Amino acid sequence: MLPEQIEKYIVEHFANVTTSENYGYKFFFYGDDQRIPFVTLATTDNEHDSISNLNRPGVFRINLGVTKATFSSLFNDTSTTWDFKTLNTIMPHPDYAAQHFVCVLNPEGQILDQTLEMIDEGYNIAKKRFDRINNS
Repeated sequence: MLPEQIEKYIVEHFANVTTSENYGYKFFFYGDDQRIPFVTLATTDNEHDSISNLNRPGVFRINLGVTKATFSSLFNDTSTTWDFKTLNTIMPHPDYAAQHFVCVLNPEGQILDQTLEMIDEGYNIAKKRFDRINNS
């Protein structure tokens, strides 16, 4: 699935999604809050992030927030060393793992299916946060 197809999937499958672009990233938020994206599509390296070598032809990274339980089930071995240039592997986000963010470069097959499920999870987290903040 290409970044454009993932973007189309997000905006067609989820209500009240807003976006913004900066640094070669496309950010997806629930509602107009735009503080914490539930998904980010990164298509190029920039001055703040080049760990995944996204300047390779056709390479992109999806960053997304998941629940603590999902994160823990994926990464129970904290001694693992990650190569953030690896394609089609779900990894802890290189900078935001402590906030339960994961990343994957060019997901395909079963990893794509798992990524789409995590996008749904991230959307639900963002919606609950938005509703809690705006209904307080």
